Amino acid sequence: MKRMLRNRSVVTRLRTMQRQVGSTQAPSADQIRALISAIDKAAKRGIIHENAAHRRKARLNKALVAAK
Repeated sequence: MKRMLRNRSVVTRLRTMQRQVGSTQAPSADQIRALISAIDKAAKRGIIHENAAHRRKARLNKALVAAK
């Protein structure tokens, strides 16, 4: 139960961060880096699948390059 609640809060935080990055016209590089770091940490702990983390990070990096 404790683990489930902690995992849910991490996933919710990731979703919130992703919405914030996606909602702005030109997200800052710091925002994207913070989100990538959070995704890495969640994948390392097994909260999200490693492939899902790689996919999300690839899309974020593509957006970062396109913004430059």
